[in-house]
Amino acid sequence: MRTLRPPAGFTLIEMLVVVFIIGIIAAGVLLSVSITGTDHELQTESERLATLMNYAREQAEIQTRELGLACSANGYAFYAFDPRTALWDNITEDDALHARTLPAGLTLRLNVEGHDIVFKPPNKEDPKKPDIMIFSNGDLSAFELTVVRDDAVRTVKLAVDDKGHIATIAPPEKPT
Repeated sequence: MRTLRPPAGFTLIEMLVVVFIIGIIAAGVLLSVSITGTDHELQTESERLATLMNYAREQAEIQTRELGLACSANGYAFYAFDPRTALWDNITEDDALHARTLPAGLTLRLNVEGHDIVFKPPNKEDPKKPDIMIFSNGDLSAFELTVVRDDAVRTVKLAVDDKGHIATIAPPEKPT
């Protein structure tokens, strides 16, 4: 007489169910990290803008000329002052300081010397004028430039730090 032995190991169906459950859990963890984690695009653009502003400040000192940063809701451009024409113009000799557009979903907010700046739609007839002055002696306008994610939950603020460099300032922690 033959005795039936219990099967050794797992069936294919059982293995597939376990793999499926692990996949669902991994997807949930990945989505929760990207929702509540850092916004890499926001951080990258903020750091790029801070670096470019510091670079423009150094160039203004080296070249002893006035530079400026003009902002719009979705981008920014660096300008140089031409004392012969008394006008601001695009910087063409330095590829690093060309006009830039922010990625979709990011916008700028600007406060200069305690006043919020309202960005107007570009008008080709208006003369170019910077919002933030970068003087040839290294001084600049007092400002707070904020890069904002469209949901307005994530922001990065740029301002002059204690050492005199333009840096990203982390937003205050929200109480839990």
